[in-house]
Amino acid sequence: MSSRYCIGIDLGTTNTVLSYVDTEQENPLPQHFAIPQLVAAGEISNLNHLPSFIYLPEKNEFDPLLLKLPWIKSRQDLAIGEFARNMASTSPSKVVSSSKSWLCSERIDRHSNCLPAIFDGSATRQISPVEAARLILEHLKEAWNYTMAAKDESLRLENQEVVLTVPASFDAVARELTVEAATQVGLNFTLLEEPQAAFYAWLAEHNEDWRKHVSDGDVVLVCDLGGGTSDFSLIAVVDVDGDLTLQRLAVGEHTLLGGDNMDLTLAVAVSAKLKAEKGIQLNQRQFIALTHACRKAKEALASGDTNDQELVILGTGSGIVGGTITTKFSYQELNDVLIDGFFPETSINDKPIEGRKTGLRTIALEYAADPAFTRHLAAFLDMHSFKDADGNPMLPGVVLFNGGVTKPDIFRNKIIDTLKTWNSATQQDIQVLSSDNADQSVAAGAAWLAYVKRAGGIRIKAGSPRSYYIGIESPMPAVPGFQPPVDALCVVNFGLEEGSSVTIDEQGLALVVGEPTEFRFFSSTTRNQDQIGDRFDAANCDDITEMPPLQVTLPADEDQKHPTMVPVTLRADLTDIGTLQIWCDSKQDNNSWKLEFDIR
Repeated sequence: MSSRYCIGIDLGTTNTVLSYVDTEQENPLPQHFAIPQLVAAGEISNLNHLPSFIYLPEKNEFDPLLLKLPWIKSRQDLAIGEFARNMASTSPSKVVSSSKSWLCSERIDRHSNCLPAIFDGSATRQISPVEAARLILEHLKEAWNYTMAAKDESLRLENQEVVLTVPASFDAVARELTVEAATQVGLNFTLLEEPQAAFYAWLAEHNEDWRKHVSDGDVVLVCDLGGGTSDFSLIAVVDVDGDLTLQRLAVGEHTLLGGDNMDLTLAVAVSAKLKAEKGIQLNQRQFIALTHACRKAKEALASGDTNDQELVILGTGSGIVGGTITTKFSYQELNDVLIDGFFPETSINDKPIEGRKTGLRTIALEYAADPAFTRHLAAFLDMHSFKDADGNPMLPGVVLFNGGVTKPDIFRNKIIDTLKTWNSATQQDIQVLSSDNADQSVAAGAAWLAYVKRAGGIRIKAGSPRSYYIGIESPMPAVPGFQPPVDALCVVNFGLEEGSSVTIDEQGLALVVGEPTEFRFFSSTTRNQDQIGDRFDAANCDDITEMPPLQVTLPADEDQKHPTMVPVTLRADLTDIGTLQIWCDSKQDNNSWKLEFDIR
């Protein structure tokens, strides 16, 4: 496909951004698309980002004409973007937020209508995480088509080459669900990990000069701390026949730790302050509204506005003047509350603190138990860095920051100081790769990769960010209280290139068809040496993570009336868009069964 525009989309937890490269320009570089959206009821404006918030008002709460966008011919009953985000502080039970984090949550059926997560009886509408992703992408498509393709159908977004970003830590299920949402919108796309996209944005800014900033042997830490997740990646700079190339070495585990956690922490602090100073005890709905208000205050303070930020929460009783609760939050309070909790001083050997879980819990996101970014970073580097003769990790000397959390200098400097402390034994300094616009670098980098694929240029050698395994059960006589052992068989090794199809050389496998069965899958970001076909006892391996099982009845031939076992060989396809398919090919005939990741 040869389109005029190469598009990059950052489907973010907090903000969604679209960038593009116009291939008809003489020296094309990524540009940011100003997205039309509601900023207030009846008021439309173009912003460089689309807040990933969806407002679902009750019937007759708003005149549908006030929510109508210019490309929508019928009545509109929802709002996406800045207006929805603003409504979150006053109507939290009607606003979907952090839907991307829910998209990767194994606690729920991600096709079920469960968002907004706060459902207090004042609202009746809910949507699924997959539907939320679809709606946001659909808004982008319609906004682009209205603005850029009104006079030329060939310029419609669905006719352009699109690179859609996902966290490097997204597993196969979360990637499949992202693909499902984008496919429903009709996009022609491939997937790219967000830390790589941030690095591609840096490459686009420096063009051929990038080789002046890094050297052979450098290891770059991409530190991507966003609204909902923390992503760490290591990229090596390698001299191959006199030319510098880039090789992705490692990615971190999926960690729900980001700006959302900071917002909750600030809300807890302000809530305690209100109780201590004014005797006000907030209810759950008010606390959620306060969390959204704290987010706005944090972003204002972090962007350089050092003035005290006023927080306004709707009251519940007649004793509150004007029916609202107001308080202020200062820059000093921001530092006092967030620095010690999220950026404490740690050693390179520290590990995240595991919290004890209560037997009965409210269904919510699986946030990281330990809020310390520095301890999560220490665990990642200790796990994935090369070791010296004494067993100490050889730490990266170059860092590229990305994500809203790393925008304020005070947070960024804490991470740099921590890395310098860990590197003190080698006296290695920390070089920071500067980026012009961290807010939009992921989308810009994705657009640049789409262009580089066509025009040529430096690429990061990456492939699969994880090794994947399928569970193989060994039959044995029934023993009370003892389950048959399950081996993990490697079907995709770390670094397998996208577009690859591999046959797994494992003999003696049989597939059960014609009756309900369960398939178990595992993944790992640390077993980088495993090769396709390697097999080991899953129960005695601590560095693999079990994924949601697939429960399915595979069809048998029409002439087979009873369940049967079919001798098969296994084949794994890592598609061009970055998703995984496992095929079971019959040895008896031409039948094949595809095992698709499905969380239902």
